[in-house]
Amino acid sequence: MQSIESTALEPTRGEMTGLPARQKLIRLVPVYGLVILTLMLIVLFSILLPKTFPTLLNLRSIVSDKAIIALLSLAAMIPMASGRIDLTVGYGIVLWHILAISLQTMLGIPWPLAVMIVLFLGAGTGFLNGLLVEVARIDSFIATLGTGTVLYALALWHTGGRQVVGGLPDGFYALNGTMLFGLPITGFYVLAIAVTLWIVLEYLPIGRYVYAIGANPKAAALNGIPVRRFVIGAFVSSGFLTALTGVLLASKLRIGQASVGLEYLLPALVGAFLGSTTIKPGRVNVWGTMIGVVILAVGISGIQQFGGSFFVEPLFNGVTLLVAIGIAGYAQRKRGAAAKLPRKPNPSGS
Repeated sequence: MQSIESTALEPTRGEMTGLPARQKLIRLVPVYGLVILTLMLIVLFSILLPKTFPTLLNLRSIVSDKAIIALLSLAAMIPMASGRIDLTVGYGIVLWHILAISLQTMLGIPWPLAVMIVLFLGAGTGFLNGLLVEVARIDSFIATLGTGTVLYALALWHTGGRQVVGGLPDGFYALNGTMLFGLPITGFYVLAIAVTLWIVLEYLPIGRYVYAIGANPKAAALNGIPVRRFVIGAFVSSGFLTALTGVLLASKLRIGQASVGLEYLLPALVGAFLGSTTIKPGRVNVWGTMIGVVILAVGISGIQQFGGSFFVEPLFNGVTLLVAIGIAGYAQRKRGAAAKLPRKPNPSGS
């Protein structure tokens, strides 16, 4: 069942042809407005906080802290492109980061095999979500909320409410702790996965099929697109990427605890929803999602350096999510109203 609609609202080349410069600017501002706002915030904080904000140390801190959120936002974005929501990105990471550690410390499994097991379980959970949504016909919000709650309960049962600790091999620590060109390697993971998803969604048939399903699943099915197969595949991809993020979180924290992970759910969804308001407004997209994560990171970092209290981050995330959903909904309503207006007759009669 479809939970959200994914319809591109960016102006086409035909719509831009013949418009005066002012009208073109008005049409392009919603497309790149968030990008411009992000750059303005960077410049503003750099001027106001010249000793702390525009520094390599701050950049490293942002990349290290927000790489997990960026990966989860990309994981959430994949089902969103098909018109579905996957809440297990926030719940699943709780269990996956615990398992990545406990498989090694409790069962003595080598870390590469432990990582493979976690990735397989993550993909399997995504497959289960796809079956619940497409075969059992349960709304994706409800289905993934139920699945995620079960995963969280399993994490609590497995840990007994205690931390999972133990010595881990250096190779496992290196998954997150390596520095490359002076920056945390997790930032390069994000870049590589973002480029891969961008190529798949924008330039390969599978991406066009997924967006077509997100825009109108009935029309997609009538055009011969196997809707069920692609939606299940989207959930499997999301589950796999969530499990990978859990492995990286385990490598970063070096301990497993059920109290860690749920705080990533809201920022991940905010990043994905913000991604539907820029670059290609009206539908989630890779670079829009990255801009959404960056503006969250920049805004929170700047506010905290000004001495913002501990509640600033969740407040900022919640308000931004409401604004993002409101903008996306307003844009879709305006586009729908414009589409229903009668076309002006062509004076030439052609």
